[in-house]
Amino acid sequence: MSALPGQVPVAIVGGGQAGLSMSWHLTRQGTEHVVLERSRAFHAWREERWDAFTLVTPNFQCRLPGHPYAGDEPEGFMGKREILAYLDGFQRTLDPPLHEGVAVTRLSADASSSGFELRTTAGTLRAEQVVVAVGGYHTPWAPPAVQAAIPAGIEQLHSNAYRSAAALADGAVLVVGTGQSGAQIAEDLHLAGRQVHLCLGGAPRCARTYRGRDVVSWLEDMGHYDLAIEDHPEGSAARKEANHYVTGRDGGRDLDLRVFASQGMALHGLLLAIDDGVAAFAGDVRERLDAADATYNRINAGIDRWIEANGVPTTVGPSVYEPVWQPPDDGGAPLDLAAAGIGAVVWCTGFRPDWSWIDVPFLDATGYPDHERGVVRPTPGLFVLGLPWLHTWGSGRFAAVARDAEHLAAQMVAAVPG
Repeated sequence: MSALPGQVPVAIVGGGQAGLSMSWHLTRQGTEHVVLERSRAFHAWREERWDAFTLVTPNFQCRLPGHPYAGDEPEGFMGKREILAYLDGFQRTLDPPLHEGVAVTRLSADASSSGFELRTTAGTLRAEQVVVAVGGYHTPWAPPAVQAAIPAGIEQLHSNAYRSAAALADGAVLVVGTGQSGAQIAEDLHLAGRQVHLCLGGAPRCARTYRGRDVVSWLEDMGHYDLAIEDHPEGSAARKEANHYVTGRDGGRDLDLRVFASQGMALHGLLLAIDDGVAAFAGDVRERLDAADATYNRINAGIDRWIEANGVPTTVGPSVYEPVWQPPDDGGAPLDLAAAGIGAVVWCTGFRPDWSWIDVPFLDATGYPDHERGVVRPTPGLFVLGLPWLHTWGSGRFAAVARDAEHLAAQMVAAVPG
């Protein structure tokens, strides 16, 4: 890529699937633009996924613009290498005006015009319009006081740095959190024969298949993935809900923590503190397992109602999940990390956004980007793309980021100087 221009109609910050989807639509509109990526395109997919990572949604939902999934397993789940091949193919087809290794350190109003000034590690750029396409998961987070209390000889890493069981220090592993990453990493370690101590969080779970079909296929037919955030029963609160844990590994299956426990995995309640090498937990294992299972059954019951209301023929009847294992206690007993042989802690406790580099009106009172379907309300000419539930469930995923980019491109094109 050539040197960074001094001025351009549109600057896209972020070279992931959102940024390049935006580039695809702007290119077809004939709108001059650049894409600025602080690392390498699709960096998170390359560097922040474990070795056995797979998609948790079927391949048919991979719908980047002009580049739908074209493989032989639309109902399957691509692994890490296949995902990167899919993304690299998209980049080659698009050939975007991408500047890799260019970090934007400050976005501010351009004092000399109605546009924006972007200070970058490659110089200053001015743009009439800016698309912030950096997602919403920026800084790995774990409770600082608990992290600091982990004995010095125990390895600590966040989920985005986990690669495999073999890469961890020897010994048992304490996994904190049971969202998608936590549940899948716990399974990865369990399958590798490591003793796992799993601290439960509040994430729900869902079935992989129900009544003969993948649950995602049912929900897509039901219109679930076209539901706009403003029509969601929980409204904007849905943006903060944890994703349901399930896996696409080995062709896809349920993740049932009760099964893992019956096979020797130790389940603990919510991690509260660590004092003198001893972990303290809430006594809420039963409640958390029951809540996750209730969501599992509630989703399946919703599918049953839709099947009945629409007269959909099926060969497999309805069913209700019955627990295969019950905890012998409440999971609140303390754990002496040394006595348990804990050699590593994997924090699967999520991420925090970092918008500190944006120096124009951008956030609402809660600290979330103040936008309407990606159009930033307080600052004309500024847009955001790729956030979870930006518009629908698929907004931060391969499933619907192209649709959001197309919408924003239509909003932008009339205001871009010809």
